[in-house]
Parts: sequence; structure tokens; C-alpha cells
Amino acid sequence: MTGPPPARPGTERDDAVVITQSLDEPELFAGLYDRHASDIHRYAARRLGEGPADDITAETFLIAFRTRDRYDTSHRLARPWLYGIAANLIGKHRRSEVRALKALARTGHDPVAASWSDRSDDRIAVQAPLAGALAALSPGDRHVLLLVAWADLGYQEVADALRIPLGTVRSRLNRARRKVREALSTDPTFVSAEQELTPSWTK
Repeated sequence: MTGPPPARPGTERDDAVVITQSLDEPELFAGLYDRHASDIHRYAARRLGEGPADDITAETFLIAFRTRDRYDTSHRLARPWLYGIAANLIGKHRRSEVRALKALARTGHDPVAASWSDRSDDRIAVQAPLAGALAALSPGDRHVLLLVAWADLGYQEVADALRIPLGTVRSRLNRARRKVREALSTDPTFVSAEQELTPSWTK
């Protein structure tokens, strides 16, 4: 069985409070894991597949625990911080991710694709050209685009996660959207697909 366990019921304290209190009571940090691990795992699985996602999730929270004394407690929610750690770890698997995306683009089949869609043939057909477009992006542009599209982070949250200026987030996102849109517009498979399958984040 893979993936983090389902979240346990707990208090709704701010993440910053939990992190601060965990400095004296380390066991409280488990509450942060309960609250966010499933989202981090889901994001990592969409990018690298289920197996690597288990390791990425575990290492993300291990690093977070070890560095929690440096957390900026002015940020009430820790999601950008955690996604930033996960993004750095995913970046170390850049070659594997690009290889998987290219395989999906070439063959229309790859295990990672199972977490992208409902497995219908039409949706997989659309994901193939999309995978090719994502593979062609620079690592920085791909991080920004997918943190917005798959992690549902806002622009400022992405800036906080990647520790880059807000203007850089906007320029990378605009560039990534343009490149993906251009790549998909020239692919007959994508052009012939039903309109509702068009990724809204390419617009």
C-alpha cells in the first residue's frame, strides 16, 4: 500500500503555531503531516508516479521537521513552504520526470498518467501531447506552472515556495502557458479533442 495515511481528526490551529510549539514538543509536528501529507503526496505522484511520491513525501516532512526552527512564523499556513521543499526534491528527479513525460508523449501510455486522468481513452489522448509540452519546458517554468495548476497555489504562494520574486513567477507562468498553448495548438490529437478537455491553466 502506498501513500500517506488519511488525516486524523485534530485541532485547527495555524500551522505556524503547530511548528512553534513543536520546538518544545516535537510530537506535535505530526499534526502538520496529518494536515498536508496527502496533498504533497498527490502532487508528487502526478509529477513522478506513486513510488517516488512516497519517498518525496517522507523526505519533505523529514526536512521540514529538521529545519522547523527556521520557519517564518509570519506565514500562518505552511503549504508554500512544504511545496517548496517538495519541488526541490522533485527537481533532483528532473531527468526521470522528463523521461516519463516524453514516454507518455510518444506512446500515449505511462504509469504516471494514471494519476492525471480518469483513464478514459479520450483523456489519455489529450494527456499525451500535454506531456510533450510539459517536457519541453525549462525546470523553472515547469515548477511554476504545475504548482499553480496541480498544487493550486496562488502566485504569491508560488513565490514563497520557490523563493523567487513575484514578478518572476508571473513571467515564468506566462512563458510556460504560451509554450504549452503553442505546442498543443499544433497537435492534431489535441485540436480534435472535446473542448472541455482543454486545460484551463493554458489560457
